[in-house]
Amino acid sequence: MKILLSNDDGYQARGIRILRGALADLAEVTVVAPDRNRSGASNSLTLDMPLRVLEVEPAVYCVQGTPTDCVHLAITGLFDYEHDMVVSGVNDGANLGDDVLYSGTVAAAIEGRFLGLPTIAVSLCTTPEGEGHFDTAAQVARSLVGELLRRPLEPSLILNVNVPDVPFQSLRGFRGTRLGYRHRSEPIVPARDPRGRPVYWVGPAGPQQDAGPGTDFEAITLGYVSVTPLQIDLTRHAALSPLQHWLEGIDG
Repeated sequence: MKILLSNDDGYQARGIRILRGALADLAEVTVVAPDRNRSGASNSLTLDMPLRVLEVEPAVYCVQGTPTDCVHLAITGLFDYEHDMVVSGVNDGANLGDDVLYSGTVAAAIEGRFLGLPTIAVSLCTTPEGEGHFDTAAQVARSLVGELLRRPLEPSLILNVNVPDVPFQSLRGFRGTRLGYRHRSEPIVPARDPRGRPVYWVGPAGPQQDAGPGTDFEAITLGYVSVTPLQIDLTRHAALSPLQHWLEGIDG
């Protein structure tokens, strides 16, 4: 059993180091991760320049690229062997609701699924005042990987896992959830560079809008691990028939 481990916080991040240790006795683990923090990179691939890969220690490789680059390279020819699963994380911060559209952590898992492997994205819902229980998230990931090995799920699923930032023994259990929704982002933050020229920071994510029953937001609030099954197909199938009817009204 060979597991490919990646993230968007960079190969030196605390989360990926702890996760590697937690999975080490379940499988042969190879880390291929960005050389620096690439949070918010989403599913971007680097197509305008070659990518440099450096083995910084045995079975740990850093890439001057995005999380998607890392997984793509690792699965499509970087090694002379094949992986059986992709695990992405542990991300420093939640990936709830709309976050999955921007998350490099989730994107790494999606790329693994694009390339035919079962995948899990794991995030710890850290806060500025929290303690950063990455060991909790790593134990959760270990449990889920072990269960997938015993009882595989439908291969097309991508599991997006969010873990409360509490000691492992304080978790209330696991819940299968749907994605909630956030309000629109907070306004941009204007600033000045050292030469006095205007620059802008992207504003923080908005607060929860749909955090009701069954959502990932609700599960985390109640102290449960949220496990959301994601799919790649973005087609809104229920809209196909009305759309076709609408298109028939176009002259031409």
